[in-house]
Amino acid sequence: MGVHRITSEAAKYYALKEKIIGTGIVLFGEASEKVGELSKEDLEKLGDLAAALLPHTPGNSGKLMVVVARLFWALAGVTEREFKILQLEEIEKMVEELKSKIGSE
Repeated sequence: MGVHRITSEAAKYYALKEKIIGTGIVLFGEASEKVGELSKEDLEKLGDLAAALLPHTPGNSGKLMVVVARLFWALAGVTEREFKILQLEEIEKMVEELKSKIGSE
């Protein structure tokens, strides 16, 4: 038992990264349940989000981000894009926008 305190800049960055990745994965799951109801624009943005998460996601989860991005892009009917490296704050903004559009918790 105990309280974990996040005090260093590295710990703050790590905590933010884990929060964003976790929320993104939950968002992908919820979107997959509503895929028939989502607009092509939303599907495209979900693919963009998965691509943005790739450089920040370690291990096998990172490998799956490529698959998720390609699947959402294919559903949206757009071609595969370049995977860009975005700052976590930009990705967090993308996540929040998609959460409000998709109705995620």
